[in-house]
Amino acid sequence: MTDWQEWQRSWDRQQEWYLPDREERFRVMLDTVEALVGDRPRVLDLACGTGSITARVLKRFPGATTVGVDLDPALLAIARGTFEGEERTTFVTADLRDAAWVDRVLAAGAGGPFDAVLTTTALHWMRTADLRVLYERLAGGVVRPGGVFLNADHMPDPATPRVNEAVHALDRARRDREKAAGTQDWADWWAEVARDPELADAAAERFGIFGDPRQGDHSDGEVQAPGEHAAILLGAGFVEARTVWASPSDAMVLGLR
Repeated sequence: MTDWQEWQRSWDRQQEWYLPDREERFRVMLDTVEALVGDRPRVLDLACGTGSITARVLKRFPGATTVGVDLDPALLAIARGTFEGEERTTFVTADLRDAAWVDRVLAAGAGGPFDAVLTTTALHWMRTADLRVLYERLAGGVVRPGGVFLNADHMPDPATPRVNEAVHALDRARRDREKAAGTQDWADWWAEVARDPELADAAAERFGIFGDPRQGDHSDGEVQAPGEHAAILLGAGFVEARTVWASPSDAMVLGLR
């Protein structure tokens, strides 16, 4: 039997290698949710992966309910295995570039818009035009009036190329040291997924959709600075938008509906 909790822990370890401040951004995210919509939120975990946000929402807010949506069959298999029997959450398979995802997640979330839509390190895979459409859909009925959207992701500022280069070099050196000490990276983690008998079929399906991560990064996304995210959110129909957390390379942008 697959140990789903161990898969979750291994996912966290792999992600923390890239994002040593990962838990800090989760804390700020959930503090902001509580401040704006209270401690019993209806949450959409957008591009949920293995359910990292869902796990922290349900631990922080026992009265919360969540819906997770993603296209990745392997990550969703881990999410569904981890949260099997948890009545406060459900997971939906859908492509965020397809408008049909909206009706599917709203139905899974009891038919109405959400108090909070949360996402981390996921939307940088999208092109800017697709991101704009996504934000418009969120403002158009996925986030309730007065609700909040929070996106924490890689958002370097192109106005500071020397800073960006220096920060990247320092982080690359840290990761090289930790990798040499045995830390598992993205490609290593996916190779292990592919070897697991209960995940091998889902991994093969995933590789067919997104490409094989063991062969390198196949991202076709575009990276936007925090100010650009805020401008797109305002143009999409959010009434307020701003950065609520930042590191030298990453940021969390809020949209208030």
